[in-house]
Amino acid sequence: MNYFPLFADLNNRPVLVVGGGAVAARKVSLLLKANAEVRIVAQKLNAELTALLQQQRIIWLGKTFHADQVRSVFFVIAATDDEQLNHRVFVVAESQQKLVNVVDDQDHCSFIFPSIIDRSPIQVAISSGGAAPVLARLLREKLEALLPQHLGAMAEISGKWRHKVKSKLKTITERRRFWESLFNGRFAQLLKNRQIEQAKQELELQLKADYQGGSVALVGAGPGDAGLLTLKGLQEIQQADIVLYDALVSEEILGLVRRDAELVFVGKRAQGQQVAQEDTNSLLVQYAQQGKRVVRLKGGDPFVFGRGGEELEVLAENQIPFSVVPGITAAIGATAYAGIPLTHRDYAQSAVFVTGHRKADASDIEWQTLARSNQTLVIYMGTLKAKDIADRLQQYGRAAETPIAVISQGTQDTQKTQIGTLAQLAEIAENAPTPALIVVGEVVALHHKLAWFGEDKLAQKPPHFTLDSLRVA
Repeated sequence: MNYFPLFADLNNRPVLVVGGGAVAARKVSLLLKANAEVRIVAQKLNAELTALLQQQRIIWLGKTFHADQVRSVFFVIAATDDEQLNHRVFVVAESQQKLVNVVDDQDHCSFIFPSIIDRSPIQVAISSGGAAPVLARLLREKLEALLPQHLGAMAEISGKWRHKVKSKLKTITERRRFWESLFNGRFAQLLKNRQIEQAKQELELQLKADYQGGSVALVGAGPGDAGLLTLKGLQEIQQADIVLYDALVSEEILGLVRRDAELVFVGKRAQGQQVAQEDTNSLLVQYAQQGKRVVRLKGGDPFVFGRGGEELEVLAENQIPFSVVPGITAAIGATAYAGIPLTHRDYAQSAVFVTGHRKADASDIEWQTLARSNQTLVIYMGTLKAKDIADRLQQYGRAAETPIAVISQGTQDTQKTQIGTLAQLAEIAENAPTPALIVVGEVVALHHKLAWFGEDKLAQKPPHFTLDSLRVA
């Protein structure tokens, strides 16, 4: 161990910074977050430090460094572009047995600054001992993604309750189990939702009655590419006890779920396994009432043709805490990967999302609205009814030569985009791999110019679209 890690209490302690430029300002910013008394020696102060001086948040000792400025401070930082001055600061600090850091000069540092993850009062410091600072920053980025923002509030509240918990639970084992259960249960879920008072009430309830309640997180998995899963979605699936997932959730995303979590398939496959929505609703309630952290993992976004609202209504009726993590819906993800912008000043000023799978008969659809030109129409689950959709759109005014795309398995390595005209939609959709998305509109003509992901666009001969003829007048 080349460096001994420790956390120093700088509250109202004097720290000397030699330098007045951007590098010094960065160090001062960190010191002020720790409530240090910052003293500066510099020929001149940059704009940021000048503003801090005017706010009386720092002390400017003068323009010239003197050895006696070191005697009364906790430690010293040298951050100038003058190597001789930096070296002199180091020698003086060492002679007075003060910790010193010369920025970007490891040989003249008795301490170094780590990469910091701040979830105050929880803090994580990462250091490579100066050997690989870029690697340390990459590790910090990964940990930032895994550590939720509410950790600080969790630690702060639990710290205030430590004595009460200790007075009721007499053994270390009892207290450890209580806190583990609390941090993994409903209390944590309420804090994620920024429901601070309810979280405090939950803590008190669990301490009094040994009650253990569960919660549900409704998480959008995105269209398939695991890289499109949000950071908050990743946190949820890595903390879950049980994950109820749909058929459209990719194997790569399922591979990110915590290894000891239980996976339960509740999706629907065409002409295959079917799980009734009512059964899914019952499972969510059942698992939450058992005290489990439940994730309902849905392809795309849970509120876009995902029945997320129906499931939350059931949870609300049973007074089960829940939260929602949005996901990238297929209409946004798949079209972006196919190089098809949903809107474009020259071709489309609006986008409409509809589903081809409906409870009611399609006769109640406002086809005249959907058939407008210079509008992008995106149809989910529409391949089985592609002929009827094409006929209706043409019947209500959409031109037969309107560009269309059928995007199969969007954002995944197997993505396939087939381009044609509205008159050809039924023929193209008939053999398209599923899941597939239908896009109707002038913007589709941009695919062969903007496609960038995976597919060999040169292998497809583009239809004879004339972009100028499709522009909005």
